Amino acid sequence: MTEPRLSDSTLYLRRLGFEAPPAPTLETLRQLQLRHTGAFPFENLSTIAGRPVPIDLASVERKVLHEGRGGYCYELNNLFLALLLELGFDARGISGRVVMNQPEGSWTARTHRLSLVTLDGVRYITDVGFGGMVPTAPLALDTEAQQRTPHEPYRIEAQADGYMLQAHVAGEWRPMYLFDLQRQEDIDYTLGNWYVSTHPESPFAQRLMVARTGDGWRRTLNNGSFAIHRVGAQSERREVTDVDELIGLLEGEFGLRVPMHEQLRPALERLIRPS
Repeated sequence: MTEPRLSDSTLYLRRLGFEAPPAPTLETLRQLQLRHTGAFPFENLSTIAGRPVPIDLASVERKVLHEGRGGYCYELNNLFLALLLELGFDARGISGRVVMNQPEGSWTARTHRLSLVTLDGVRYITDVGFGGMVPTAPLALDTEAQQRTPHEPYRIEAQADGYMLQAHVAGEWRPMYLFDLQRQEDIDYTLGNWYVSTHPESPFAQRLMVARTGDGWRRTLNNGSFAIHRVGAQSERREVTDVDELIGLLEGEFGLRVPMHEQLRPALERLIRPS
């Protein structure tokens, strides 16, 4: 089956700081992943407004590249995989189960999309859609050694059911998500996205989540709780209780063009001023 193609890879690459298509090397992959997490924020404005989230490539490309939006894993990692394939990388989509902040041993739904890339016989995972803890560098799959990134260190632990991604945060290793290498088709992502974007128990339908990375920092927004996390320093936090201030934050700190859906403003009001 022919993979869908990007309609404007030149614009996409320019947004990532490339005037010409770079060679499919590990250094290129590193630069692409780091720049992507800074240029295109993780966000779920559509789901909290009760709007549909189409994840076909054309819809994602229009939303992210032309409408000034970000997205979540089914959008951002779909777009990123299309770019990798166009650049000549040996890459394919895989999926996982998010266990961050869950009780030990939790077996959550398969609702996370990421990609597997093979370079010179070495396998890596690459992920630009994991919110406030997105890895900012590709990670070698077949080693359990600690791996440095421009932000936190990560490691991948082999398990009976696949692999566990862990991040070193606040002095301890914390589980992020379980994943395996099972073949995934569009229908698998469609089902996961349907749950994530519509199920009443999905976190994506219950709270605002926005994240972006930069040089030595991460910015996160969880409902009205805004934080700047700096590598090797204390986090700065503040609460936002005014919708206009929140929209200004989304535009100024996260670089988002906030859509003026009629459902969005009331949804934001409910989230930052719970009754």
